Amino acid sequence: METINWHDFEKVELRVGTVLEAVDFPEARKPAFKVRVDFGAFGIRWSSAQITKHYTKEELVGRQIVGVTNFPKKQIANFMSEFLVTGFADENGDIVLTAVEKPVPNGSKLI
Repeated sequence: METINWHDFEKVELRVGTVLEAVDFPEARKPAFKVRVDFGAFGIRWSSAQITKHYTKEELVGRQIVGVTNFPKKQIANFMSEFLVTGFADENGDIVLTAVEKPVPNGSKLI
């Protein structure tokens, strides 16, 4: 594992947002949803998330998640992902979302 300094960590914009919408993404190679997330002052953004094993579209709406908001856009199939959804792989490699324990304002940065 490479050691980083505090300045390096500060460059990563890990921000919380609320899922406004989740839709199927049949064009993705692996099962995924497209999610639209409100990051407050940092805008409403879309991303692709391979989280179909642990979550339904309906239970994602209204949930706060953590995303990296300062990566460049990335094309996934016919879709432009505008941030990186964060999570941890379970024992089967399926993603469990990074989340906050209590509600915080959209756009709050992990510190």
